[in-house]
Amino acid sequence: MSTGLLWALAVLALALGLALLGVSLLQRISQGEQHDQVIDQALSRIARGRAASPTVEGERKRLWRRCLDVVESIGRHFQDGRLGKALLAPEDRLLLDQTNRNTPSGRAIFLGLRLVLALLLPVLAAVWMQSSDIKAVTIMLAALATGMLLPKFALSTWAARLRKRVENELPLLIDLLRLLQGIGFSMDQSLQMLAERFWPVLPVLGREIRDANTAYMHGRARDQSLRRLAESFDNEDLKSLVQIILQVHQHGGAVQEPLRQFAERLREQRKMRMKEKTGKLSVKMTVVMMLTLLPALMLVLAGPAVVSLIGTMAKLKGP
Repeated sequence: MSTGLLWALAVLALALGLALLGVSLLQRISQGEQHDQVIDQALSRIARGRAASPTVEGERKRLWRRCLDVVESIGRHFQDGRLGKALLAPEDRLLLDQTNRNTPSGRAIFLGLRLVLALLLPVLAAVWMQSSDIKAVTIMLAALATGMLLPKFALSTWAARLRKRVENELPLLIDLLRLLQGIGFSMDQSLQMLAERFWPVLPVLGREIRDANTAYMHGRARDQSLRRLAESFDNEDLKSLVQIILQVHQHGGAVQEPLRQFAERLREQRKMRMKEKTGKLSVKMTVVMMLTLLPALMLVLAGPAVVSLIGTMAKLKGP
């Protein structure tokens, strides 16, 4: 084979290799463009979904705001009359105060909810019953009472939950306050730090301390700014802590040791309550075991003996 033919074959093989390389590169480029198109389409769908989701959420928020505005307007209309004073008792105002809703808007919404439910539930009961006998009248009166008391029950549950959270947060608040006092902070600086930096671990008390600091910066005295914190939650330990804070604010002095003793006393009280609950729970579980486990255990243990005794008695009777 001549040298020219070999060079021609080599050039042909090189051309074929370059052609295959070009085809593979074109395929990769086309695949990359397809992937980019798929990604762009997915991102556009996600963007459209996100754009639609705030729209739906905005519509829901506006609808909810309109309903609240209607309820609030109804409550404001009756708030200053005799009906409003009768439905906003001092205990209701205390519950609103505990939930931080003792404002004109909060009181109006609470009163409006009671009035709306008191009218709506009897109407629904009348439509459902479609009769006018004594039973229907009784159900309508029960629906009226339920509509009047349901917002108060919900508010009481909310306030009880907040009181429980305050009781759980109080030992941590005392420890943080003692720590800040130990590193040289003043009482005002300690309260400011608690409200600004430690609100994630003290959601309820941190909010109350922040509101007290805001009132103090707007010109109120420290005892007046902390009055809500001391009186709203009906907690004697919290009242004692506020008294300690006020004494240190007015007269100064070392507060680490009293706070340490206070925290230890709170923890001992919590241990005693846990022991009391454990004792009550053991008694309740004993009753449950007697009613459920003991009959099953007697059946398992005495069942074979009873079956054997029945068989023996049958044999003794004979044919």
